[in-house]
Amino acid sequence: MPKLTVENVGTFDVEAGKRLVLALVEDAAVDQLHACGGNCKCTTCRVAVVGGEPAKITVAEKEKLEEKGLTGVRLSCQLLVEDDMAVQLISRLEGSGRPDSGPPPETSIQPEPEWTTTD
Repeated sequence: MPKLTVENVGTFDVEAGKRLVLALVEDAAVDQLHACGGNCKCTTCRVAVVGGEPAKITVAEKEKLEEKGLTGVRLSCQLLVEDDMAVQLISRLEGSGRPDSGPPPETSIQPEPEWTTTD
């Protein structure tokens, strides 16, 4: 079972293959934003991966990060926890001014993932 370390929160056992956004909300119990419901449309679920960053990325995530001009971050809705990983939270409900974190994300990556490498 992979370990997810969330800076300033703790380390948690996570079911292998679970979406990172769900691991943050369900296993780490943090108020991670996911305003679009985890569908790679908004970038509110971004995190900084500080250890164990996956070498693969969905085409949707790569395109959305490029569209928004974002570097050094990943979208938690597009990542699977397959190995030990450490992340720094960036987008939380607290202090965001939003009424809630967003609609519950599906258990599988949306849209249907097409994988490529991060380089």
